[in-house]
Amino acid sequence: MQQADQSPLAAHAATPAELRERIEAERAGTPFLVLRDGAGAQRLFVLDPAKERVTVGRSAGNDVALQWDTEVSRLHAELERLGDEWTAADDGLSRNGSFVNGQRISGRHRLRDGDVLRVGRTQIAFRMPESSPDSNPTVAAGSRAELPALSATQRAVLAALCRPYKDTELATPATNQQIADELYLSVDAVKAHLRTLFGYFGVQQLPQNQKRSYLAMRALQDGVVSRRDL
Repeated sequence: MQQADQSPLAAHAATPAELRERIEAERAGTPFLVLRDGAGAQRLFVLDPAKERVTVGRSAGNDVALQWDTEVSRLHAELERLGDEWTAADDGLSRNGSFVNGQRISGRHRLRDGDVLRVGRTQIAFRMPESSPDSNPTVAAGSRAELPALSATQRAVLAALCRPYKDTELATPATNQQIADELYLSVDAVKAHLRTLFGYFGVQQLPQNQKRSYLAMRALQDGVVSRRDL
């Protein structure tokens, strides 16, 4: 069972395959949920635009069935689509309550991209890749504009960031200091280049511990950095 304070979007807990799975879901443009099951494996649940209500609970009959979590009620909460938006509601369905970003909800709560719904000990992240600026201040990874031409130094920083993935996908991106040492740059210069690259790839609004992994995986998946570059 994952710890209650560990977000399902935490990059350090995700494998490269899980990050790729999220990126593909983001590119599809349909809202979806991210959670981890009792064994710690990532699960994605796409919120079908043709469906207006999604049930969450421990019973196998729920749309999102959390059978491993004994703190979840048989029918715990509901997600409902209202127009182009999704909302979460408990309405007294559960014994232990439902929480969005740590705050217990009563009645209906509008969900925004990146919100985390907690039911029992299970954290469920809500992703809305194509939400409008009014409903979601977070820029969704996977919805960036066409990448501008990169300078030679920016490409070198990207390649150095991805270098640990040369021999295994079960890697973490290079640190700022490692990149600086390889390219004979200052750490401040590396940080400045990465900030620019975060913006180019549309990941600047992600949590700090996710930006580097998403940037590396996106660069490799989009072919901006090839295996030959590593």
